[in-house]
Amino acid sequence: MGFFAIPAAGGFFFFSAWLTMIFWGIIAPKLDAPTIGYPMAMLITIAVWLVVAPLAAAVSRGGNWRQRGCWWS
Repeated sequence: MGFFAIPAAGGFFFFSAWLTMIFWGIIAPKLDAPTIGYPMAMLITIAVWLVVAPLAAAVSRGGNWRQRGCWWS
């Protein structure tokens, strides 16, 4: 994690929200669902990031959790 990790994550967040909006706009007509705007795409993106970030951190720690005796340590 270098000095530019936080700004890069911020930029990637906005780019991810934009991609979410674009891809949902492509998929929504096929599902007969309404399209979403950029603010809703940002909300969806932050929700996904809040779920994926702890999972990614747990995977990056590695190791065998059975040897430690519990999954949370």
